[in-house]
Amino acid sequence: MNDTARAAAPLAAEEVRRRVEALPDPELPVIGLGDLGVVGSVGPGPDGILEVEITPTYLGCPALPAMTAAVRGVLADCGHPDGRVRQVLSPPWTTDRITPRGLRTLAAHGIAPPVPAAGGGPVAVELGAVACPHCGSRATRPHSPFGPSRCQSVLWCTVCREPFPHLTAL
Repeated sequence: MNDTARAAAPLAAEEVRRRVEALPDPELPVIGLGDLGVVGSVGPGPDGILEVEITPTYLGCPALPAMTAAVRGVLADCGHPDGRVRQVLSPPWTTDRITPRGLRTLAAHGIAPPVPAAGGGPVAVELGAVACPHCGSRATRPHSPFGPSRCQSVLWCTVCREPFPHLTAL
């Protein structure tokens, strides 16, 4: 096999997964799709064509077309120009799917990670439930349900007096 033939060979599903997981989230570019927990299975479909499953953080996510286009680009770059991106809605994405590295990344960039929900369900943000990513104080309160993206709200720290985005537990 010559170098040209070797270069043209499609990459394995594991390598495609690694590259898809490294893609930045369009709304939260500090975190990759893998650490956000939106990448599902990556492998051949029933007809043998490589498929990548992604689960949006919520229905109607405006970043979904950009994510899909980016994943299609990875598929093509990896030698799978006919590869498919499947949107999986069930089971729905939850903040429990964010990796520990993803949680640290969010916090390091001033975005309060979601509060773990008891029993895995949604959790309402209560006073003092979320630590301020700037000073660490739990003297925080809701400021606005509308944040920089649809999956974020804005909280306010009463100690350092800084507002900060909070990734909403869905």
